[in-house]
Amino acid sequence: MNTPQAHLVDDDEAIRDALAWLLKSRGIQCTTYDCAETFLAAWTPKVAGCVIIDMRMPGMSGLDCFDLLGERQSTLPVIFLTGHGDVPLAVATLKKGAFDFFEKPFNDNDLATSVRDAMDLDARQRAASATVDSVNSRLSTLTARERQIMELVLLGKFNKVIADELNISMRTVEVHRANLFDKMKVKTAVELANLLKPNR
Repeated sequence: MNTPQAHLVDDDEAIRDALAWLLKSRGIQCTTYDCAETFLAAWTPKVAGCVIIDMRMPGMSGLDCFDLLGERQSTLPVIFLTGHGDVPLAVATLKKGAFDFFEKPFNDNDLATSVRDAMDLDARQRAASATVDSVNSRLSTLTARERQIMELVLLGKFNKVIADELNISMRTVEVHRANLFDKMKVKTAVELANLLKPNR
């Protein structure tokens, strides 16, 4: 389930089969669902790739599913399909954060390209999120003193200045600084600053 793939949600079996064949013929892994409820039951934050969903279905609509994914703080890009030329609804959906919108019948190449783009976006977002989580995990290992010294290092202050400000010996600053760099897995203050940019 966590392998990046297209998650295709459509109540029309013929469309599901045709789209699954199209995507697989382009080397895109695909899992199909016959309704939004089935997809939501299978969804977890680890589900990766993108969602292709029919806008209008019996039971829960694609729009309702999109809203629920938003409430669950899902970052999966969502591509809508519709057989109804509902342009105002399409525009409103894109403004709410949908990735793309296709009116049936659609161009196979255009849809396949959009799916690839959506999956690329999801991969980039997950990589960035993993980096932030890793940095936060490292930060959590710092002692209060190491955090204090880190803030002063990030301000560009030299060890002697830090020692004077904190009323501790320069040797103590050097030890804390070495421990801090070791825990954060960096070698210089510049590396440390670059690592923390997304977190600050």
